[in-house]
Amino acid sequence: MDPSLKRYTFKAMGSYCEIQVYSDSRIEAKQLIQRLAGEVTRLEKKYSRFEPQSFLSDINASHGNKLGIKVDSETQALFNHALSCYEQSEGLFDITAGILHYIWDFQRGIVPTQGQIDEVLPHIGYHKLVAKKSRLFLPKNMQIDLGGIVKEYAADATAKLGRDLGITHGLINLGGDFAAIGPQPDEKPWTIGVANPKEDASLMAKIDITRGGLASSGDYERFFEHEGKRYSHILNPKTGWPSSGLRAVSVASPLCAISGSFATIAMLKDEEDGKKFLEESNLSHVYMDSSEEIGGVGLKV
Repeated sequence: MDPSLKRYTFKAMGSYCEIQVYSDSRIEAKQLIQRLAGEVTRLEKKYSRFEPQSFLSDINASHGNKLGIKVDSETQALFNHALSCYEQSEGLFDITAGILHYIWDFQRGIVPTQGQIDEVLPHIGYHKLVAKKSRLFLPKNMQIDLGGIVKEYAADATAKLGRDLGITHGLINLGGDFAAIGPQPDEKPWTIGVANPKEDASLMAKIDITRGGLASSGDYERFFEHEGKRYSHILNPKTGWPSSGLRAVSVASPLCAISGSFATIAMLKDEEDGKKFLEESNLSHVYMDSSEEIGGVGLKV
């Protein structure tokens, strides 16, 4: 009997999520998918800055503590990835910029003053973090925000768990960040539609993946307008102000976490630098620029 496609949708990490697997057994598929969804929930509870009991909240509460806080190997790996992003982006991708969320209110559309921004900028900078063996030391008032990497990491971790559980054909979708457990039967790729920020009902492009991941970054889902100006939720940690380059970026790569970091770095750069950064990556990508022109490589139309 040929395996059939089973789907499961749920809410996690503030996003609509979906897990798809091919299986001969509906009951077995349900059990496997529940295991996978449980992994996403585990990581959300551990690393959400909105969860008071999360380990990330414990890390942030340790700021200024001379004893620091003990971190496990999984957290160390996440911070190592964040350091790589910080260095690759020359400081534009910085998980220590969490304090900016205290002065930018995207729900109520409040723009901070330059004075408020200047007051918090000295508390930002990955290079100010100190890690010794398995302990992490945050300077006083520093706050970590893993929102730029944890969803993509969770997609990769869940896909890996799926392979470990013996799933050969499946796809993880965490709010538009994708990781393939494996291709569809007969090595058929998963075709992923990339949303068009300008038109809700249309796509910018379609990208095929059989393995690896795809992640997107853009200013079209979380932003506000104030006095005729548009403010993106993607904040530049060097200036404290929202990015104002490309409108949207999607990248496919061997890992969803890599895709996410490339997409976000491209968004944080000036528009032309962002385009050049994507072109030099040699990864399949699509972007929309400030004039709403679409470009990229490795796409289906």
